[in-house]
Amino acid sequence: DESTSRAGYSLMGPQLFRVLQLLSTCVAFSMEASTGTWIGGIGSWSLFIWCFCFVVTLIILIVEFCELQSRIPFYWYNFPINYACHAALFCLLASIIYSTTYVHLLPPGPTRDQAITATTAFSCIASLAYAMEVAWAWTWIWLGLITGYMATVPGLFKGLEIFMACVIFAFISSPLLYQHQPALVWCVAVYAICFLLAVTALLLNWCNWDNSLPIPFPIFQLGLTLLSVLLYTSALVLWPLYQFDEKVDSQPQKSRDMSCSEGLTYYLCTWDQRLAVAILTGLLILSSFQVLMSWTPC
Repeated sequence: DESTSRAGYSLMGPQLFRVLQLLSTCVAFSMEASTGTWIGGIGSWSLFIWCFCFVVTLIILIVEFCELQSRIPFYWYNFPINYACHAALFCLLASIIYSTTYVHLLPPGPTRDQAITATTAFSCIASLAYAMEVAWAWTWIWLGLITGYMATVPGLFKGLEIFMACVIFAFISSPLLYQHQPALVWCVAVYAICFLLAVTALLLNWCNWDNSLPIPFPIFQLGLTLLSVLLYTSALVLWPLYQFDEKVDSQPQKSRDMSCSEGLTYYLCTWDQRLAVAILTGLLILSSFQVLMSWTPC
């Protein structure tokens, strides 16, 4: 039965993957912290990701080792799968951004070598270990041995939407990017609202509340997705317009942005952050459209 399948799932591959995740994230943040190379926004952000992944993975291991799943107030087996999906993406993103925009600024020597090891080796190993856990979980779900929302197309793209929204929040952490224009403030509100809608859909599934809704869960999710598409469309129009149009006193060219002409820096310049948000907004719309296309009435 399903309870037996869950026990077999917990005792097999995932535990090996999680030990590897625990070791690789521990080594990654330990090496970065010991060398002091985390100074600056990018370094601090990467350090936070590795520490967070280490702590959450440790909690998952303790819960499953002590067999505390029955005391968790939600459907436990959905949580590790969702978490592994996001952790794989965040560790991969930390590896790429940290190595391409931060490590190359360090002078040659032992400190740089350790930073390269932490990013290109152990951070990538952590990302691979999380991806292997996700693949293992999908195999069990597709065989019908366990159930999981993240094995469906809407679940996958909802997880991707949450990931991209978190990256956007990191890029717009400075109010100077948007507080000078009400239209840009609206865009920030759009990202926050759509993020909460996506999290709501996942939480309803995690807590097994999707069957308690007055309407079928796929229809509820369709309504949330349609609303997200409309909101993201408004942001896709307004964000580039008020960030790159000369008519509203913006900088259409990177060379005209003073923060990008200061030479090498441990921070992304303002123009790059604006461009990244615009690109991610377009990807969010594509992700929402994919959910709409995959939806079929029950």
